Amino acid sequence: MITTIAFDADDTLWHNESIFQATEERFAGLLLPYHPAPLVRERLLATELKNLAHFGYGVKGFTLSMMETALELTEARISGEDVRQILEWGKQMLREPVTLLNGVRPSIESLAGRYRLILVTKGDLFDQESKLARSGIGEYFDAVEIVSQKTAKTYIAIMKRHDVPPAEFVMVGNSLKSDVLPAIEAGAHAVHVPYVTTWAHELVDSAALEGKMFATLDSLLKLPDWLSEQGSADRG
Repeated sequence: MITTIAFDADDTLWHNESIFQATEERFAGLLLPYHPAPLVRERLLATELKNLAHFGYGVKGFTLSMMETALELTEARISGEDVRQILEWGKQMLREPVTLLNGVRPSIESLAGRYRLILVTKGDLFDQESKLARSGIGEYFDAVEIVSQKTAKTYIAIMKRHDVPPAEFVMVGNSLKSDVLPAIEAGAHAVHVPYVTTWAHELVDSAALEGKMFATLDSLLKLPDWLSEQGSADRG
């Protein structure tokens, strides 16, 4: 009987990856005099993945990775003005309005009070707290967990911290790699709500999904009905 619902934030509750991709396109255009756009994007991704261990996830790490990639691909010939432009793009990303995905507010509002709601997101602490505060739905969450990685150990620790058995816990998110598979490994339920686009780092091979049981919904609007079908025990 599900009593606790954990929600991913970026690209599950509000738009995020589309902002990164738009900035990546601008960055590729900036370096077009040096290299074709596909190569720039390829090298940027490689730099991002290399830097995850140093900077973690989020806009700040992405901005630093753009600067490092620009220095490498231009052999340090990039101008100070172009470096300033990259920094400004990063600041613009942090100032972007928080736009909720379709169906998020009514779904969250209908579930709040009936279930314990926990926000589980990875990324920069300041940025994620700021986005939640600006989202207008922060008041509906009973707890917020901002983590550096989402692994089975992460979910086990969260369930222990909130004293909820895995059988009563469901993780809802857009990423198979971060939200679905590790939650299942931790013994919990999982619901996949795909976003229109996915960061390459979050893609998984179809073989990794074999034998894994989870639900897929095309909108959070369908989550309350799915929970009812599971015979969930809500607070009401």
